[in-house]
Amino acid sequence: MAFEQARALGFIYALAMVFILAYLWHTKRWTRRIGWVILLVTLALGFLIFSPIIPWQFQSLILRDARGVGGPLAVAAIGILVMLALSFLFGRFYCGYLCPVGAAQELASLAPLSKIKVGNKVWPGVIRWIVFLLFIAAGYFFSFGLLRLFGIRDFFLLLFSAGFFIFLVIIAISLFLYRPFCRFICPFGALVSIPAMGSLFKIRRTGACISCGKCEKVCPTNEAKKDDLKGECYLCHRCLDACPTAGALEYRRAGGERTKEGAK
Repeated sequence: MAFEQARALGFIYALAMVFILAYLWHTKRWTRRIGWVILLVTLALGFLIFSPIIPWQFQSLILRDARGVGGPLAVAAIGILVMLALSFLFGRFYCGYLCPVGAAQELASLAPLSKIKVGNKVWPGVIRWIVFLLFIAAGYFFSFGLLRLFGIRDFFLLLFSAGFFIFLVIIAISLFLYRPFCRFICPFGALVSIPAMGSLFKIRRTGACISCGKCEKVCPTNEAKKDDLKGECYLCHRCLDACPTAGALEYRRAGGERTKEGAK
């Protein structure tokens, strides 16, 4: 099987795992150990078949590069739309666990080092949307892939170019700043944040919440406040781990809160 065609296996993996992760979260069978295993598998796929890296496929689609997407452009477009639809249904499981670029940053963020927390959510989003517009303009009008500057392909293919070391720097920054590429640069991340804000299933507070603020303190993207839309929630589980009250936070659909009798 050609290398480009093998990338389809990565998308199938991501597609199946979105449903599996949503099931594990909804039924409370998810564990941090499962999360680590999935992140490591995703990272390994990035190095082995350079997939499922949808941001790169999105760039190839803009460049009209069928070889880069590993198949017909129409199929790639449908695949991206499917992943956006799944983000609307279940939240950003792809970004959180199934994108090799995100997985590398997430694993780096687990290092027990002091973290820099960006308190303002507006300007990271503004920066990313500016990058998004530059990304579209560079690809559509000048046939230049902006993501090449950040070394994603060179890093996962172990091509020791300048780009490789640029992405290595991004990983190093991830030790101290949560997911800098995802939150400040990724054009697909900008797109997927829109359906994620209205996702049917997301982490929601229940009547058991005591408003202690511990979830807000540990959330690396400032998406744990009561009225936050969760567009930048990567489902890292930190808020649920920090919550001192059983059942105060649940991954559920809107209006799906269990009654006290149903929870017994």
